[in-house]
This record gives sequence, C-alpha cells and structure tokens, in this order.
Amino acid sequence: MEGLSVADANLVMYLHPSKSRNVSQSILRELGSLLFKFNETFDGVLLAYDVNILDKQAKILSGVHPYFGLRLKANLLLFSPKPDMLLEGKVVKLSQESIHVIVLGFSSAIITAENIRGEFKYRTKDSEELFASKSHKRHVIKVGTMIRFLVKSFDEEILHIIGSLISAHTGSIRWLDRHLEEDSEFDRSSMKSRDREWLGDKTVDEGATPMSYDNHIKMSKKRRITE
Repeated sequence: MEGLSVADANLVMYLHPSKSRNVSQSILRELGSLLFKFNETFDGVLLAYDVNILDKQAKILSGVHPYFGLRLKANLLLFSPKPDMLLEGKVVKLSQESIHVIVLGFSSAIITAENIRGEFKYRTKDSEELFASKSHKRHVIKVGTMIRFLVKSFDEEILHIIGSLISAHTGSIRWLDRHLEEDSEFDRSSMKSRDREWLGDKTVDEGATPMSYDNHIKMSKKRRITE
C-alpha cells in the first residue's frame, strides 16, 4: 500500500524539571501523545516510533521555567496519503450512494457513487447489499471486503479520505491479485509456446520441407543401425 513511509529524524525534546526523575518514561509519554495525529513537522500521521536518547546530560534552558532539552534520534513510521495514491482498507458500510472504508484501523474513507466506475452495479443478494461487476461476476464488493482505491483528497484535521474506484486497477484486493496472477500465468504460457515454436523453426534446416526433414531423420536412423 502506498502512503506509508519510514523516516529518520533528529529531534530535540524539552522537558520540565519535574519530569527529570524518569526521563525515558517522560519522552515516551510525549511521543505517545503525537500518535495517530497529523503532524506538520513530519508531514504525516505518526503511527509508530523507535527512539534513542543521544544526550547523557541535558542542557538547561534559561527562562522563567528552566526546561531542559534532550537530543533524540528517532525512527518514525508515517502515514501521508496524497492524491492518486493507492490505499487499502476494509469496507464497513455500503449503500447505493456510497462505500465506507476503514484504513489502517483508524482513518475513515468514503467513496461516493459518482466515484465508482460504471462496471459496478449495486444490488442486494439474500438481503445483503453489494456492488457486483458486470464484466466479472466474481468481482464483488460488500461489507468486510478488503478493497484497493485511489485517493482524491485527505482531510488532515479529521483524518478523513475521499476515495475513488474509477480506475480499472481498483476494487476487491482478493479479485485483483488473483486476476493479476492469472494474467501472469497466461503471459508465461504464451512465452513458452512462442519459445517452443522458435526452437522448432531453428531445428529444421533453412529451405527444408517437413517431408525432407522426416526423411533426413529416417536416413540417420538407418545409418546408425547399419553401423
């Protein structure tokens, strides 16, 4: 899935002297408060982190409240969806007007009817709502389906995504991956067939007819027997 990235960051964290008794725990608590929120400094939503404290002694800042600063080396996992990126999520609600999706368990997405390609037709089966492909009967989207979709926009404040299923390479992940495997196998089979034909052409002498080639094989066998 696109939109995920890992970044190395050099940070400086300022702590109140009252937190000096357990610096490590205070740092983890401060970083924890940034999780699952969009951060302009990181240009993304912080999903996870691994941090090392570089300073063994803190530098005390002058001022009314003498905070002390610590240099940190952090490894960050960020989520930063941009337009036209491919995301994956689970369908949690579906109606004729829209498909609602949860991405990575925390970010919501909606795909409205105008952003669903005409291949998909809304219908109900055994009281279950779903979108079924008119071209491929097994390509179905319903509640619980994991889908792949394109990003149209991302609201950084509420972490809400507007998505699209217009592109042909979007839809049910299970069907898309299986269809891709079938296409790859077909391509490999076609390539093998072409290779066999090419090798067969190379075996026969140029200008020889199939009949003369067969006679050549028979004559060779007779020579071996005679010898």
